[in-house]
Formats: sequence, C-alpha cells, structure tokens
Amino acid sequence: MTKIKLTTPISDEDVRKLRIGQKVLLNGVIYTGRDAAHKKLVELLNNGQELPLDLHGQIIYYVGPSPAKPEQVIGSAGPTTSGRMDLYAPRLIALGLKGMVGKGKRSPEVIKAMKQHKAVYFAAVGGAAALISKCIKQCEVVAYPELGPEAIHRLEVENMPVIVVNDTLGGDLYAEGTKIYATS
Repeated sequence: MTKIKLTTPISDEDVRKLRIGQKVLLNGVIYTGRDAAHKKLVELLNNGQELPLDLHGQIIYYVGPSPAKPEQVIGSAGPTTSGRMDLYAPRLIALGLKGMVGKGKRSPEVIKAMKQHKAVYFAAVGGAAALISKCIKQCEVVAYPELGPEAIHRLEVENMPVIVVNDTLGGDLYAEGTKIYATS
C-alpha cells in the first residue's frame, strides 16, 4: 500500500479521500494538546472567548513531549491515550479541526462528530516516541506554558508516519481488525 502525503492545513476533500488502514505521512504544522489543554480550550469557548489558535483545517497530536536534549528540537514525542480527550473533541471538531493523532479507540460521540464534520483520527505507533521525534523539525509553545509538557506546541513535521483509524464514513480500524481475528 502506498503512503499518502498530507500537508496541513487539510480540507474536507483531503479527509474524504482517506480510508481506515491507509498509511499517511503528515507534513506541515500540527499542534499538540492533551486533556488539560483541551479543558482550557473548551472553557474559553464556553465563556465566549477566542481560542489561542485557529483550529480550522488543523491536526492536534495528543502528546506531552519530553524536554529536548542539547541540539535537539524536541525530546521523545510519543502518542498518549486519546480517550481522555473524547469529552472535548466533538466541540473542537465542530470548529473545523480536521484530524487528531493519538493511540487507542475513540468514543461513539467522537466518531459521530468526525462523520458529521469531515474529520479523521490517526494512530501513531506507541513505543516509537524517539523515532517520531525525528520527524519534528521545529517546536514552539503557543499556549498555556504553565502546563509544561502539556502546553500547546506548534510543531513543524516532515513525513510523520500515522495510520487512519477512523474515517469520515464511520470506518473504525480497531473494530474491523477485531472482526478479522474473531472469525479466524
């Protein structure tokens, strides 16, 4: 299977073409965010305030990177469990967030929001944090520095490998994979 190169910001058309199981190489700017940052973003929205970043066409990587060693852009940057963001994700997807990267299954509410608003969920390989960090060419904190590693970072990535887990049609790689092994 060929790898699809995808450069941010991404459009509805970009994500409509993606299907579960496809290998994708992400390029361009993506943002980091974990549950503490997501909570702050949704609190801003609930208070009628603007977000510190424009989510339209963007991808959020669920990661809390470790500090960079000398002469490195970033430390290890492996995915965290996505389910902790499920409470907040539908609201952000509705604002134009087009992709999320993490590990683990998503809730039915998140899958429904992805179908409705044309977004996808990618998995990054857990345990490959040091290798993933080599795809990150620049890193800067753009919001919530008080959260330390859980601050929102702006990352410039080059050929970051991910796999489509949930697509705009409601496809779920984890569910399909389980079916294959259940019938063997």
